[in-house]
Amino acid sequence: MNEKTTKSAFVAIIGKPNAGKSSLLNLLIGEKIAITSDKPQTTRTRITGVLTDEETQLVFIDTPGLHKAKNKLSEYMVKQVDESIADVDCAVLVTEAFGEIYTAEKELIEALKTMHIPAILAMNKIDLLEDKSTMLPKLLEFQKLYDFEEIIPISVQENDGIDILMKAIKAQAQEGPHFFPEDTLTDQPEKVIAAEIIREKVLKNMRDEIPHGTAVIIERMRERDGRNIMDIDATILCEKSSHKGMIIGKQGSMLKKIGTEARLELENFLDCKVSLKCWVKIREDWRNSSSAMRDLGFN
Repeated sequence: MNEKTTKSAFVAIIGKPNAGKSSLLNLLIGEKIAITSDKPQTTRTRITGVLTDEETQLVFIDTPGLHKAKNKLSEYMVKQVDESIADVDCAVLVTEAFGEIYTAEKELIEALKTMHIPAILAMNKIDLLEDKSTMLPKLLEFQKLYDFEEIIPISVQENDGIDILMKAIKAQAQEGPHFFPEDTLTDQPEKVIAAEIIREKVLKNMRDEIPHGTAVIIERMRERDGRNIMDIDATILCEKSSHKGMIIGKQGSMLKKIGTEARLELENFLDCKVSLKCWVKIREDWRNSSSAMRDLGFN
């Protein structure tokens, strides 16, 4: 009996900040592996999600939104985008179905042209349009900029058009081996995902000026012997003493809220009870510190 012919494709999900890239990745994979937020530049590193559907394996790479670098962390994020595009079989450019075409999107298209990468345009957030025909001028403008394999209107929020997008992505898979075991969902270690889940709750609960100056380090993550309980100690870094006070909140109320929300999601993700302890520490201007960047895994 002949073995099945396997196919695979590495797929970069690219776009400007807050276009819905991480939410799309989670929807395509069917599991939450990337944190989401209504604040831009939520994703800081390349996050790999793996979907194996019978003979076809798709390896998705969620990238930070392309933006102008303002510090060492921003430079790292922009570099992650460039490196992610370089070695993929195709790209999915996620844009909003309304508004103008941004400079960052035009720069991404120029990179696709330079590297001759097949690309699919996913026009997201169509659920926010009262009249779907209003997206047509932007669609036609994108067509002039690049010869996309397909242009697909979608709504990640409403799970609309995702099956059509998935079919288009699968069409880019080429005959070849699978690079991950069939049950793999992501290449991210549990400690990284745990840190990101906690950071997501900071993003969700804090004011706009604070989240970009925060990061999370998992100091300890250990399962108790003979018990289905995971002990996690985490440090939330911030850049100013005033930010530390706001993250902790009155009588520790904000930190308790962040910790409770993170613990519940961690228990669901790890499928066990979680004992989570969070501390807040000040590390001034860590986004411009090479040593801090290394400590946080931004190498």
